[in-house]
Amino acid sequence: MNNKHEVVKLIDTTLCTACRGCQVACKQWNEMPGLRTKQWGSYQNPPDLQWNTWTLIRFQEHVNEKKEFNWLFRKDGCMHCTDAACVKVCPSGALHHTEFGTVGLNSSRCIGCKECVSACPFEVPRYSRETDKIYKCDLCYSRLRSDESPACVKSCLTGALSIGSKEQMLKKAYARAKKVGGDANVYGDKFVGGTHVLYVLQEKASVYDSLPRNPSVPFSLFVWKDMLKPLALLAAGGVLAGSFLHYILHGPKLPDEPGPNEPGKDEKGGE
Repeated sequence: MNNKHEVVKLIDTTLCTACRGCQVACKQWNEMPGLRTKQWGSYQNPPDLQWNTWTLIRFQEHVNEKKEFNWLFRKDGCMHCTDAACVKVCPSGALHHTEFGTVGLNSSRCIGCKECVSACPFEVPRYSRETDKIYKCDLCYSRLRSDESPACVKSCLTGALSIGSKEQMLKKAYARAKKVGGDANVYGDKFVGGTHVLYVLQEKASVYDSLPRNPSVPFSLFVWKDMLKPLALLAAGGVLAGSFLHYILHGPKLPDEPGPNEPGKDEKGGE
């Protein structure tokens, strides 16, 4: 894998057997601890993404229009959006785009404000009370920089996970969806500027749990980040420039002299 281009990870749900090798590999590579869970009536464990679980295989029972039952398995995690709401809203720069087009996270800069939690249309970032920080998948940024595949891709035995250039993965995804036929489709390239994680879905996107049909950056965030905030910064810059110009022309501000009817310090009993 050449590390000089924009990369995309492809998740082919039609090949996933829910072995959860990717889930374990992600946790091991990132040295995330395991937390005790309780049985809640599903093979899916834990029940949802957590601060210490960045990759989760979702198990879903599905009955199609022909009354046929089958399992739907979907690897869930950060979609690494091009127009990433989490990056837009992050005040500290902890969330940022990398040279691969993915969304990285610098935990040392995270202030635990949780703005990204409410902004993300995929509900991915998770907050830890213990550390007061946000956690999520960074697509194994350190491995990408070393020209290695992410741990999850490396562990996949069936070929359900692959990674490569954006052009290559888009071509592969659409070819696979066409080959599978039926309701198979490609998910991820038509919204939020295009994601750097693509799905080949076996069923329509609306069938899958916890998968938004049309994810987007909240309009209020667009107005603030792309319109109002730049204007506010310009206004603040104008105030600073005006203050500096006043200082250059008139010097520092001095205390007011006492007026003709105001007693001086001597009359007050001062010096």
